[in-house]
Amino acid sequence: MESYATAQQVYVAGLVFARVASMIMLMPGLGEASVSPRIRLSFALITAICVAPIAAPHLPPLSTTVGGLTGHVLKEVIIGLMMGAILRLFMSSLATAGEIISIQTTLAFAQTANPMQAQPGTSVTSFLSVTGLTLIFATNLHHQFLTAMVHSYSLFEPTRDVPMADAVKLAINTVSQSIALGVQLSAPVIVFSLVFNIATGLIGRVMPQFQIFFVATPLSVLMGLSLLALSISLIGLVWISRYEAFLHVFL
Repeated sequence: MESYATAQQVYVAGLVFARVASMIMLMPGLGEASVSPRIRLSFALITAICVAPIAAPHLPPLSTTVGGLTGHVLKEVIIGLMMGAILRLFMSSLATAGEIISIQTTLAFAQTANPMQAQPGTSVTSFLSVTGLTLIFATNLHHQFLTAMVHSYSLFEPTRDVPMADAVKLAINTVSQSIALGVQLSAPVIVFSLVFNIATGLIGRVMPQFQIFFVATPLSVLMGLSLLALSISLIGLVWISRYEAFLHVFL
């Protein structure tokens, strides 16, 4: 390797690759199960080569022991996984909104393959997840993911201990914010379902012989999906703005 690069340069590139590849493995978009591992690995390698000259001043010198080298690699992997997992946790707000909307519109049994998750989800959840992923790339928000990789070397310096306590606190806050945002995004459908169910219950009490469920179920699906179609643009704008504000934690 000395004919092409010094041992320190190879060491720096390897440490950068460990952090970048770990983050890309969980990052929204490239970290999906539908993306070929070869594509993710190639992108991580190219990104590591580009980031290595910038991150080199922040990295520790070449370790002379196996234990020290292993410790540095594990620290970089943990930091990368931590950042990628937190970025993905915020995506769960769309899954929360989709599940709530599906339950309120009686579409919870309509299961389909969700490219954002390892298991099938409701059709509304899959639709909102793909919409959110499309908005990330349409608004070039994924560029800030790359910026966060570079800034992570000044935010989480390899020469210091991994701030696990702060990472756990940030993860808990991210989950709570995601659930709250999911409920807020599905609020129009929740209000409609509440009013519709109250009206259906009153009609059922006034006219006991009337087959209310045969009439209410199609109306609930039709009106719920119509309301979702009317509010989908607002849902997308609110979600992408909140996601962009959330990314400033790493910038």
